[in-house]
Amino acid sequence: MRKVEIIILAMVLFFFIIGIYFYPQMPEKIASHWNAQGKVDGYMSKFWGVFLIPFVLLGLTLLFIAIPRIDPLKANIEKFRKYYDGFIALFLIFMFSIYFQIILWNIGIKISPNVTIPIGTGILSFYIGMLCENAKRNWFIGIRTPWTLSSERVWEKTHKIGGKLFKIGGIIIFAGVFFQGYALFFIFIPLISIAIYTIAYSYIEYQKEMRK
Repeated sequence: MRKVEIIILAMVLFFFIIGIYFYPQMPEKIASHWNAQGKVDGYMSKFWGVFLIPFVLLGLTLLFIAIPRIDPLKANIEKFRKYYDGFIALFLIFMFSIYFQIILWNIGIKISPNVTIPIGTGILSFYIGMLCENAKRNWFIGIRTPWTLSSERVWEKTHKIGGKLFKIGGIIIFAGVFFQGYALFFIFIPLISIAIYTIAYSYIEYQKEMRK
């Protein structure tokens, strides 16, 4: 196992340590979901409210570690592996900000998710832009459409434009922290727009290639 993978697993273990430490202080019903206005509208039992995120992240992290080993094009993943490892670490930091916000809220320190989520999502989106700009064709990571997976040229062009769009989207999302009542719109509108645009772009570029 690579050193960076051990560090990533240690980060996940830290989630469990934090959960165990704060568990005695948590109420029997854990506030676990907030609406667009930042008001609580969902609760979970104490155990799952504290440990659901760590367990989910453990599963996701094991999947992230497995992907470079099982992808038929794993040699391509190695060409941008440092960006992929950086994404995993940044994703876990982002999830820790959400997890810690939930814990703090339930022990009486009420930090709105409309503050933490736009900041974290904006930074993560910007980094995804960097990852896209460096990603080589593979089956798991990147903008995977039938057309990017069928053509090296379409993959490269789509990921270059997608990378720029994710960076711009990250800045827009980050700005949502200044408009907390509309934070979800600042997140979903850019991400959905980028998804639609890159899918359409890859199809158009593939059709151009076929005509040639």
